[in-house]
Amino acid sequence: MVKAEKFIEEAIADIQQKAGDDYVVMALSGGVDSSVCAELAKRAIGDRLIPIYVDTGLMRKGESERIRDLFSDINLKMVDAADEFLSALAGVSDPEEKRKIIGEKFIRVFEREARETKAAYLLQGTIYPDIIESEGGIKSHHNVGGLPVDIDFKGVIEPLVDLYKDEVREVAGALAMPVEIQHRMPFPGPGLAVRCVGEVTEEKIEIVREANAIAEEELVEQFNPWQCLAAVIGLGTGVKGDIRLHGWIVAVRAVYSRDAMTAEPVEVPWENLHRIASRITAEIPGVSRVVYDITPKPPATIEYE
Repeated sequence: MVKAEKFIEEAIADIQQKAGDDYVVMALSGGVDSSVCAELAKRAIGDRLIPIYVDTGLMRKGESERIRDLFSDINLKMVDAADEFLSALAGVSDPEEKRKIIGEKFIRVFEREARETKAAYLLQGTIYPDIIESEGGIKSHHNVGGLPVDIDFKGVIEPLVDLYKDEVREVAGALAMPVEIQHRMPFPGPGLAVRCVGEVTEEKIEIVREANAIAEEELVEQFNPWQCLAAVIGLGTGVKGDIRLHGWIVAVRAVYSRDAMTAEPVEVPWENLHRIASRITAEIPGVSRVVYDITPKPPATIEYE
């Protein structure tokens, strides 16, 4: 395990050395990784840090409002780029291509913001599992394998690149960050796009957003999973109100993990699964059926794409 206090001291010095006297834009998603980066950078370079939250249109229900409240004490810039991301993803079904499109779009948004503020560096919360999975060909993380080759920055600063998720949480504790941030459930950088198997459409995004909210409401407090989610995985026939429906199939997944490298499914009792399925099919008109994923990692990944 990382020695948190020593890591904090070294990370602050490293950010200061790399940034020099320049301004730095950073990607702040509200997860523990980017939040720890923001705190380290704030201590390192103060007002020369420009934290930016990008609303991609692929966020969880109420996420942008929650981030605005969580980080009301810093000068957080919120950028609405939903139309840009959804337009860029139109007609694309391949998971790797989607990740690369999202990675490039993020960079272009940050470059645009950097030009306005004369920032020279980009700071982001890449952690070691992102590197392993991207370089190992498992999947391209938007902040690693999904990055474009041509980047208009002096450099990219990644203070957490040698840490696993549990070590990042340890550092968050040593920084005395709020418990809600320390133990916040992971959410993928590409957002709900990787919970829509195949092409990303506004209809599928809205369905998966509502289904995710239901899954979290039903599972987080009672079972405390490391991560839980709902994904639209295809189409299937069903019946609603005596009418045949060719609707969406939603998969619900909840896992326990320590560092995201391996994961075990949560054994959710039948009555809880029945309530989740009933709520999703009743509250989301276009859904015809719900399944629960019991596959560990490996062989499955935690997310669907």
